[in-house]
Amino acid sequence: MIRRPVAVVTAFVLFAEGLGIAGLQWFLGTVVDRQKMSLAGLDPDAMSVSTKAGGVVFGLYFVFCGVIALLVAVRDRPAAGLGKILLISVAVVHGLLGALTVGLVGWGAFAFMMAVLGLVLLTLMTYDRQDGVADAVPGGSGDAGGPGGPGGPGGPEQAAPAVPPAPSAS
Repeated sequence: MIRRPVAVVTAFVLFAEGLGIAGLQWFLGTVVDRQKMSLAGLDPDAMSVSTKAGGVVFGLYFVFCGVIALLVAVRDRPAAGLGKILLISVAVVHGLLGALTVGLVGWGAFAFMMAVLGLVLLTLMTYDRQDGVADAVPGGSGDAGGPGGPGGPGGPEQAAPAVPPAPSAS
């Protein structure tokens, strides 16, 4: 069906996004390092190192979420436990980043963030439980002669018609 291709596309988009975020943060850390200017008395070396470290951590987070999406596609089973929590968290991150980028960067970045959010949510939702109504009702299909039906054991013998109370004259 569509589940596996969506999960594979989600994985590759998260891989690319992780590498892009890490590369962008590394570039920004290098720019801060070469300027040798302090910002409100902060050490430029500390700002450079923390920017690079944050970019690597955030990039690895996206790559790890991509690995989980790829495992979902390969196994053709939904993510469970920590994997599901990470996929939900990356969906929340993309929702928040989309809300921030619409004002700071523009509508193109917002559209990209919402597309990735849609891919992650589609990956989560298409691998959700597939129980039908017949599986949820114990005792069968719920026909008239079955247990719990109008004519079956455990059902009402003869249902009295519902009549509203007469209005009072007082």
